[in-house]
Amino acid sequence: MALDIKICGLKTGEALAAAVEGGASHVGFIFFPKSPRNLTPREAGKLRAQAVGKAKAVAVTVDADDAFMDAIVYAMQPDMLQLHGSESPERVAAVKARYSLPAMKAFAVHEAADLDRIAPYRGIADRFLFDARPPAGSQLPGGNGVRFDWTILAGLDAGVDYMLSGGLDAANIGDALRLANPPGIDISSGVERAPGVKDAALIEAFFKAVAAARNDRAA
Repeated sequence: MALDIKICGLKTGEALAAAVEGGASHVGFIFFPKSPRNLTPREAGKLRAQAVGKAKAVAVTVDADDAFMDAIVYAMQPDMLQLHGSESPERVAAVKARYSLPAMKAFAVHEAADLDRIAPYRGIADRFLFDARPPAGSQLPGGNGVRFDWTILAGLDAGVDYMLSGGLDAANIGDALRLANPPGIDISSGVERAPGVKDAALIEAFFKAVAAARNDRAA
């Protein structure tokens, strides 16, 4: 089975090159001022140009209004939108219609019951992203470097398309793939040497760990 790999929160050409060269299927750019990974639409547009034809570019927003979304889509020309706030099913549908782009809706997960929240979004969101619930006091909906119990994803219907996120790194990706067998994975803080600072060597190590884990499972 193909595995989509998204490197999120990219801010430099060096990090983007490492992601693309490593085999990322998706590269993510974050538009959220409270995040250390925040970019302007213009900055993201320049980086996104380096990924054309190599990886799908994802614009990550948190409860953004139409004016901000317009600026992002115009400057960046993303392939996909990721809605990482409290967007309703109606808002997801409206965003998709406004920009004629697929949308991935993120959900914070702590226990199996949290997965029930996707029900009204099925048939609307093109994909889901399951991230760990932010720790107390965090102002970030994602990128906190914490994980959840991946075994609860075994209860999902086989037809649910999603990316697994939250606390992934080279050391634990083998466990994540074995326990959840996700169709996609998303990593940000796990390939950083400091908050918001991607490390090309850590990105390379992560891709090697993914390949090793998949080879072990195949064997």
